[in-house]
Amino acid sequence: MLQFSSDDFIAREDKYGAHNYHPLPVVLAKGEGIYVWDVEGKRYFDFLAAYSAVNQGHCHPKIVNALTEQAKTLALTSRAFYNNVLGEWEEYMSKLFGFDKMLAMNSGAEADETALKLIRKWAYKVKGIPKDQAKIVVCDGNFHGRTITIISMSSDPDSYNHYGPFTPGFVNIPYNDTERLEQELKDPNVAGFLVEPIQAEAGVYIPENGYLKKAAELCKKYNVLFVADEVQTGLARTGKMLACDHEGVRPDILVLGKALSGGIYPVSCVLADDEIMLTIKPGEHGSTYGGNPIAARVAIAALDVIQDEKLADNAMLLGEIFREKIKSIPSKMIESVRGKGLLNAVSIKPTNGKKAWDVCLAMKNNGLIAKPTHEHIIRFTPPLVINEQQILEAVGIIKKTFDELGV
Repeated sequence: MLQFSSDDFIAREDKYGAHNYHPLPVVLAKGEGIYVWDVEGKRYFDFLAAYSAVNQGHCHPKIVNALTEQAKTLALTSRAFYNNVLGEWEEYMSKLFGFDKMLAMNSGAEADETALKLIRKWAYKVKGIPKDQAKIVVCDGNFHGRTITIISMSSDPDSYNHYGPFTPGFVNIPYNDTERLEQELKDPNVAGFLVEPIQAEAGVYIPENGYLKKAAELCKKYNVLFVADEVQTGLARTGKMLACDHEGVRPDILVLGKALSGGIYPVSCVLADDEIMLTIKPGEHGSTYGGNPIAARVAIAALDVIQDEKLADNAMLLGEIFREKIKSIPSKMIESVRGKGLLNAVSIKPTNGKKAWDVCLAMKNNGLIAKPTHEHIIRFTPPLVINEQQILEAVGIIKKTFDELGV
């Protein structure tokens, strides 16, 4: 039988695939729990977890079973008809998170687009903002996806260069700045404030304590919707079911994705109360695959796993251990360590010609995979099913890597 090496697979992707990603040179063929294996059979700790989509671990049997059983029965009807699973999922989500309604989509970007449309509909139909004058406040350093409208609010040149003209109606302000936020909210045409509780893609930037609570209070004061993008930070990643829960904040609109399926299937959704959600009428928004029976069954199973296995508590406990251990590594390259729960980042100072990318390559060789963001930051976000012994073993690999680099 013809056998392909990692180099062969990489060369084929390079030849036939678009070059819109810069992957670490490892070709994965199998995953289970916190581990993945490459095509040569080498095992790695997965410390990216598909950007927090795999909070429940790779190929969790309960979620896989939900997928396969539903796939054998009914996969897709489109929303042209009712199906017998969607309502169950909608009720589950509404009761779990405390909202009147849920709107199902597929990707995180689609869910964020849905939230933007809800903000604008509410602006015109409820708040009474003049037609086409609604503004949405966002934060510098944000990452909500890669659609044209979403990159129109980006402050990252890699995201928006050569993609104009851009969608108007967004006001960028500094992250973690409630004084500037209040200045903008005084504009009667501002309809919503869209924010990540922690800016994950930007490098795990955590606002000061009280920021989210103060921002939500200001939004209420000025009749503006507080919208939380919890696609990466939600579903137990930061040590609570939602990152907003750390400050007891309930968003007006909640955006979820990624771990909503445990990495098994593209599933996302938006939650809101009737005053907001029912501003969208039939035919005004939708998705062929959104709310399909497989997605519904998979999402229910994925959320059951998070609750049954107490993954939020595990993330809180092991995150503290991880940060404490990483801070004790004696390396000139480690500038800072920050995080909440198992959403963590290490800021890397280039030393002796070695950068964050070189650290990740060396960690890969030692059996742990992670990925730099913005060239000088490495995120460490393992599946939340990891245990303390495994965390300590992984820290040992990271320490060994810095020792070998000699910096």
